[in-house]
Amino acid sequence: MRLIPKLYFRYLAKHYFINFLALLMGLSMAFAMIDYFQHSQQLGFSSNYTILYIFLMWQEALAQLYPIAIVFAGIMTKMALIKSSNMVALHSFGYTKRQLFAPFFTVALTIYLSFMWLQTTEFSYAKDKATAMLEDGMRAYALDDLFFIYEDDFVYAEKLDPIKKEMKNITIFRVNNNNLLFTVVAKEAKYNGKSWIAKDITIKRLIYDKSGIKKYATYRQDELETLVGYKPKVIESMHEGKALDIIDMGKTFKLLDKQHLNTKKLRSSIYGKVVFPLFSIILLLVLFFKIPFHARYMNLPLVLSVSLGATFLFWGLLFAFNQMGRNGVLSPELAMPLPILIGSLYALYVYFLDREKI
Repeated sequence: MRLIPKLYFRYLAKHYFINFLALLMGLSMAFAMIDYFQHSQQLGFSSNYTILYIFLMWQEALAQLYPIAIVFAGIMTKMALIKSSNMVALHSFGYTKRQLFAPFFTVALTIYLSFMWLQTTEFSYAKDKATAMLEDGMRAYALDDLFFIYEDDFVYAEKLDPIKKEMKNITIFRVNNNNLLFTVVAKEAKYNGKSWIAKDITIKRLIYDKSGIKKYATYRQDELETLVGYKPKVIESMHEGKALDIIDMGKTFKLLDKQHLNTKKLRSSIYGKVVFPLFSIILLLVLFFKIPFHARYMNLPLVLSVSLGATFLFWGLLFAFNQMGRNGVLSPELAMPLPILIGSLYALYVYFLDREKI
């Protein structure tokens, strides 16, 4: 069994990957520097602070721009092969379009999977960290006056510190048939990795008769386990729409869906990170098969312009659809997976039925 790829495969994969790196580094650094110049006055004069901010925004730029770089690198590589007549030479050796596309697909898929792995790490929070530096340094992470639902309870917290994983002055309200059954008041709670442990607790249980509230009973308790599964990042995202990594997104979706809460925005975010970048592989395939292999058969500047324009148009439309899904204008499934599915079907049609046209 042959484990080492053939020479043509290594040759094309190497050139494509080098072009991808060059484009991604150039685009992402330009993005990060432009953003820095826009916010330089808010960062002060600390060089360490500035470098950290640029690094964080560079990470955000990588996540946003790598799909575009996948397509642009494919266009750039094929154009270079056409101009140097290497594409003609490869076809003359008997290589088909499918064989020549295989290195591009392998590299693009590896890049996509690598970024999916990065989206399960702290890489996902780069933009939020950079924004916090602009607002008020590390203190910007603290959140005040949170109100959210947990199972059948309403929860209020005066302050959440996601860094220390602490909440201050928590009140839990249990309501049934528009009647308040009891309240749980705790001075503080700490997250232990699975749930929150509230301390110094006062429980007030209301007792009703036919006319209304008859009396209430007060109990004291040292500790209480509550908010199972509610990680600090999950609460932060629910309250302010902050970013989550893919793993936390999945856990949050299960949590909210179990409680029959609205998950449209969360589903759109998941599709935006996982499904949206797939357009790059679809477009890479279509353009690779549609661009002629010989300069004699085409106007290079025109083909290049049309290819770049089609990439920006497709990317812009998908971005607009994703935003409509996040805002509730469209169902998240109609806004993102459906267009990608349609694009995939067309790409498969091109792959299987257009392979011999050169």
